Formats: sequence, C-alpha cells, structure tokens
Amino acid sequence: MGPSRTHEPVRIGLVADEPIRMEGLASVFEAPPGDEHPPFLPVFGSMDELLGVSTLGYLVLDLNSNAYGLGTLEAIRRVRNDLRLIVIGPERNDELVLDSIIAGARAYLDLTAGPEVVRQAIHEVTTGSIWAPRRLLSRLIDRLLKTPQGTQDNAHPHLTDRERQVLELILLARSNREIAQELGIEERTVKAHVGRLKRKTGADNRIELSMRALNHSLVSVPTNRESGSREGKGLKGQTA
Repeated sequence: MGPSRTHEPVRIGLVADEPIRMEGLASVFEAPPGDEHPPFLPVFGSMDELLGVSTLGYLVLDLNSNAYGLGTLEAIRRVRNDLRLIVIGPERNDELVLDSIIAGARAYLDLTAGPEVVRQAIHEVTTGSIWAPRRLLSRLIDRLLKTPQGTQDNAHPHLTDRERQVLELILLARSNREIAQELGIEERTVKAHVGRLKRKTGADNRIELSMRALNHSLVSVPTNRESGSREGKGLKGQTA
C-alpha cells in the first residue's frame, strides 16, 4: 500500500447560544474524515471572537437561535466578506433558504439533518460548492436577477460551443459528473470548462455564473430535460 495522503485540518467556527445546540454541532466533528477529505477542526467562541480570527474561513451559525437571524448574515458579510457561512435553520421554509443564500450563506441545513449530512454539506462548502435543495434553483436565479448588481466586468465574454453546452447544463442544475456523462467527456474536462466559464464571467460560483448567464443572455434558457427535473441533495457551485 502506498503512503496515505495527509490533509491540513480545516478550521470551522461554531456559533450557538444554547449549550445543547453547541453539543450537537460539536458531535458532527467526532467522526474521522475519509481518505479524500481533510479533517475538520471545530473552533468555539462568541460571534465577536470568531469574527476576529483571521485564519478562520468557515462559520456554522444556528439561525434557530433567538439571537441570530438574516440580519446577522448581512452584518457578517460586511465585516468578513471572505467568511463562508453554513447556516442551520427551520425546516420547510423555502423563503428563508433563498434569503439566507442571497444574504451570503453557502449552505442551508434544517434541524432534521444528521451529522453525516452536515459533514457532507460542510465538505461541499470547503470545496467551493453551495448546498441547498436543487428544487429551489430556478427560484433562486429569479431572485438574483431581480437583485441590483454592481458594474460587472466581462458581461459578454466569447464562449466556445463546448462552453455553451456546459453552461446550459449548469442552468439545469447538473453536477460535473452528470455533465460529463451527458456530453461524453471526462469529469476533469468539465471542471476545466467550468473554471474557464467562471473566469470569463467573473463569477465566484455556479449560482453567480447561472445568474450572469441569464442576465446577459450568454445562452438560451434551456428547457428541463427528463433528468433535469430530478431532486438532488444539493445545489452545487463546484470549483474547477
């Protein structure tokens, strides 16, 4: 057997004002990581303390607490725009999911999510993805299109035919693996195309890429294909 790969631990801040909720969040980090995943290192503290830790890149925030709400997300974004937020909130509240992501959250989980789901969501966020119900994709894009945007560079980039195909499938909420299967190419090639699309449009993730593609008519709005209407675990904004 070859030597096992080692990963630097990813520091995750945990904020909850109730000890029982904090204990539940802490249990998420007790399971050992997989071979391909870096270990998660929980960092405990008050909101002010954690925002002051410059080496902290991720923060789990419990919106079920009376102390925190959407205004907290917006305030964090103003102070630490580099901080990626994972929020835990009430279940069956699609509007809150949409509002949370628009306010800056990279993942939304409800109280029914078990430790394995929470770990998976955190992993997706640490790799550049957005975790949210796939069924909300079209509503999220509609909401983003109505949100005033600042001056955007690269509004009308030149796209190759293959990049347009990949972009159309992204608008159908396909994952990299699904795009690779549909186009008959390797997944790493899809990642390369996605990376170029984000660079050309100045987008940070797939949600922003989709919004800019529609806002500037980079591709025609695709109709749902048979596999495009499936429910997925997450709405992913994978990095290349």
